[in-house]
Amino acid sequence: MQWIKAALSLAVVAVSVAVLGGCGRHSSSEHFYLVATNTKLAYWQGAVAGLDAIAAKDHIHAEMRGPQAFDPQAEVQEFRSVVALKPAGILVSVVDPRLMAPEIDAAMDAGIPVITVDSDAPNSRRLYFIGTNNREAGRLGAHALLERMHDKGNVVFFTMPGQPNLDERLSGYEDVLATQPDVHVTDIVDIRGQGTVAFDKTQQMLPLTGKNHVDAFVCLEASAGKEVGEVLRRNNAKDRVLIAMDTDQATLDLIKQGIIAATVAQKPYTMAYVGVSMLDQLHFEPLSLKTSYALDPFSPVPAFIDTGTALVDSRNVDEYQQQKQRAH
Repeated sequence: MQWIKAALSLAVVAVSVAVLGGCGRHSSSEHFYLVATNTKLAYWQGAVAGLDAIAAKDHIHAEMRGPQAFDPQAEVQEFRSVVALKPAGILVSVVDPRLMAPEIDAAMDAGIPVITVDSDAPNSRRLYFIGTNNREAGRLGAHALLERMHDKGNVVFFTMPGQPNLDERLSGYEDVLATQPDVHVTDIVDIRGQGTVAFDKTQQMLPLTGKNHVDAFVCLEASAGKEVGEVLRRNNAKDRVLIAMDTDQATLDLIKQGIIAATVAQKPYTMAYVGVSMLDQLHFEPLSLKTSYALDPFSPVPAFIDTGTALVDSRNVDEYQQQKQRAH
């Protein structure tokens, strides 16, 4: 009888340690992936920091995958290779929803939960979207633009048409600019994933005069802002307004120099951190991956988690940098 009591005591201790220590809630064998494109951008390094933080906290594996250059087809291939690994969950930033939506649906059918981050595929069966309210981000940038243009002049946009998050930002700008009859959008340039296209186009446009004179440049993604800013800096074109997107160091430096008027900051760290946390939670509160929650008034998941934006300009750029440095 004594050995039975001893065995029972050891069992109770083992269970107690497991519960108190969190063993069984998380497992180092659980793998989560974030699939994106243009992963060399500083923007995505912020997301990697979020992955690393949640992985260290919960003792799981979280990793970014995807092509270093802008390549929608390569992103699809990377997504397929990740699905083949049968991970615990996938986050994906969708460059081309027409290409990616069938892949997301196939992953869900295979029992792998998928959440979109940064850029959505709303017509897929992904569980939901975590990221920026991109239309509101566009409106935020548009108000900053009008303030500095004094509500008149010609504007050129640099973007990548067809990418959902960028299209939504452009719509947000258009919502606000449509209220100002003296503001005219004279060109929408497709940079095709290469910031150098914005550099070259700005050089061509800067000398234009008369009705073709460009008063303001707006960059809807991260790489173009510093390229346009460099052209303005070299030409000492302080009479032009430049609104950028995101907060790599070169962009912040150009704000300090008075070249970039403002940039719209996102939170890729938060997107990755919250995304993996929500995927991990599904192991303890499982959902049917074959159910559409879009019209369900009793849905256990949201349709959208807004991670927020902020306008960074000369008035708060030092404070913003201090916050970034504290995080490191």
